[in-house]
Amino acid sequence: MSAPLHRDAGLSRPVLTLIGAFSFLALWYLAGLLQLTPRQFLPMPHEVIAKWVALCREPFAGYLMPEHLLSSLRRFALGFGLAALIGVPLGLLMGWFRWLDDIVSPLFDSLRFIAPVAWVPFAALWFGTGAGGPTLIIFAGAFPPCLINAYRGARGVELRYIEAARMLGVGSWRTITEVLFPAAVPAIIAGLRIGAGLGWMSLVGAELIVASSGMGYLIVKGQSAIATDIVMAGMIAIGMVGVVIDWTLRRIEAHLLKYRNPR
Repeated sequence: MSAPLHRDAGLSRPVLTLIGAFSFLALWYLAGLLQLTPRQFLPMPHEVIAKWVALCREPFAGYLMPEHLLSSLRRFALGFGLAALIGVPLGLLMGWFRWLDDIVSPLFDSLRFIAPVAWVPFAALWFGTGAGGPTLIIFAGAFPPCLINAYRGARGVELRYIEAARMLGVGSWRTITEVLFPAAVPAIIAGLRIGAGLGWMSLVGAELIVASSGMGYLIVKGQSAIATDIVMAGMIAIGMVGVVIDWTLRRIEAHLLKYRNPR
């Protein structure tokens, strides 16, 4: 077993985080001052921030940045929600019913290695620029982690809990809902975190091609206009939203674990 991580010099995590952020900004400014690339292709941080503020006041590619972001979040919620609603129950059922595992696993194993972006041509042909295309691609990215982690969580439940339920005459469905699901919660949340990250990245890739709004659409329009500051402002917004999504899921995970283990 490896030794636990530790921080040197007695610096707290927020201080180390600030050091990393300031170091990154310093390198960014240094690259700009040395003109390693033309200013048009590497704007200064304050120029990107100014453009980020301007995009919140002036429409670009048809909408304000908050409207693009809201459009992306709606697509993400639909695709990720479907992936969680289907993947988690199916994973638990596969972990309990061997016959279902034997039916689903061969097809699932052959499809889960297809990158979400590979579904873009089909999404464009089937749905055009409607909501269905990005939803399909988000689902393709988020579904496998949701199912796999729920399956592993169900298979990892201690046998003594299942045997105790059987001795009490508990049926299969109650065992799944009252034994397997609570015990698999940490694995399920971990799968949701991974799925959310993959789904959010898949969404941005989908919007580059099969959308007429959203953050990915904003970025590709900025690239077409050779406006690097718009592209970088969009990338910053995408990264910030991704951090918020992951932080929210981590807080849910911590709350559930605290509820399961009050000590």
